[in-house]
Amino acid sequence: MGLQASHVLPKYLFGNERRSSRGHTGSPPGAVARMFGVAHRSTIGRILAPPLLYRDWEPVSSPDQNRLLDALPPAERQRIFPHLRLVTLPLGAVLYESGDTQRYIYFPVDAIVSLLYVLKDGASAEIAVVGKDGAIGVALFMGGATTTNRAIVQSAGSAYRLTRKRIEQEFARHGEMLHVLLRYTQALITQMAQTAVCNRHHSVDQQLCRWLLLSLDRLNGSSLVMTQELIANMLGVRREGVTEAAGKLQKAGVIEYRRGRISVLDRSRLESMSCECYDVVRKETDRLFPAHVGVAPDSMQ
Repeated sequence: MGLQASHVLPKYLFGNERRSSRGHTGSPPGAVARMFGVAHRSTIGRILAPPLLYRDWEPVSSPDQNRLLDALPPAERQRIFPHLRLVTLPLGAVLYESGDTQRYIYFPVDAIVSLLYVLKDGASAEIAVVGKDGAIGVALFMGGATTTNRAIVQSAGSAYRLTRKRIEQEFARHGEMLHVLLRYTQALITQMAQTAVCNRHHSVDQQLCRWLLLSLDRLNGSSLVMTQELIANMLGVRREGVTEAAGKLQKAGVIEYRRGRISVLDRSRLESMSCECYDVVRKETDRLFPAHVGVAPDSMQ
């Protein structure tokens, strides 16, 4: 049975209201937009995501669709894979809030999760995007247990998750899982640093191109569902700037934007119109995780 986002998008809770085990409380119009800090920024409270949905049917994905899990050698796979739990990540679900003690590490296979920094007034900006290239929950294995950002599902899909206890046991072994996650942390730091540079020195047009490319690299396909308002919120810029930049790309035949769905028509041209930041992140990730499974970069052997 395939995963359909429309089948797994439950309602959300807002404010300090706790979820009842008997059901969900409905959300007002524009709930998902407010989850990303777009509307009523000054009054945004903690958003409680619905429970993750477990996949009890025949899975349509496998752990090796995640780049980190795919990099593990056979012995590590045999030991770790039986403990992975496949869960559904609905659009807008919050995997953790700033200051939360993290209990799981998530390995997305067909979902995108945004790491956002939220200010006191509710305004926010994306500091990194994670998909099938990585993992959510770096604080678990780095020893901090909590972090200052929020992790929220930007594109619905699924992920494999591992408990905190299990990941700590793997680190204690000093095996390949440890090295894979440390290499990924370096790739994540590179993305965060490049995002900061891009937001400071490059135009909104270039930022949008970079964001589209990074997001598509973490999904299967050439399109994604995202409104211009949410993109502006991710980039920390005005919506008008994103509207103008998207209009230029569409007029040039690079993308097609219709009813919240962005389809890339000319990938090579989109890359040429992006700034150097995308290429820096892509090359560093490819260097740290070569295509051949289980092989470390030459400089690390």
